Amino acid sequence: MRTETLIPLEKITSIIYLIRNEKVLLDSDLAMLYDVETKVLIQAVKRNSNRFPEDFMFQLSKEEFKILRSQIVTSSWGGRRYPPYAFTEQGVAMLSSVLNSEKAVHVNIAIMRAFVQLRKFLLSSESLSIKLKELEKETNEKFEEQQEQINIIFETIKHVNKRRDKA
Repeated sequence: MRTETLIPLEKITSIIYLIRNEKVLLDSDLAMLYDVETKVLIQAVKRNSNRFPEDFMFQLSKEEFKILRSQIVTSSWGGRRYPPYAFTEQGVAMLSSVLNSEKAVHVNIAIMRAFVQLRKFLLSSESLSIKLKELEKETNEKFEEQQEQINIIFETIKHVNKRRDKA
């Protein structure tokens, strides 16, 4: 069973959110990927709560949930009574042991690959950003140098014109 054919990486990366400076997947999105109900996923996690410390999983505050819902135009959450749980990369990895199914293993492989791809993209973006800042600095320095040379030329022209006017 090829995971890539089941779930395209782009689909997974599109549902990874940045919350509390952590890249996370929400319980409802994970349930959809695992093809289980959200409540089934949460029950499995709660039965194994010792495997999910806060750096693996946390529940969004009501305010975070409200902000997240306002950012997502089409909400698939409907009438949830509680804010969703967010799973970090380590929490997602732990889910495969809790859900304990062949599909969970394959879905987790796809999710781990998506996290790796996202990390690579962010690193390359950071590298590109640094290069752009260096180029901008060089350009500004060259511009300032050229501006100085232009000012010298104008001052020389003024000086020559003053001498000519006096003569």
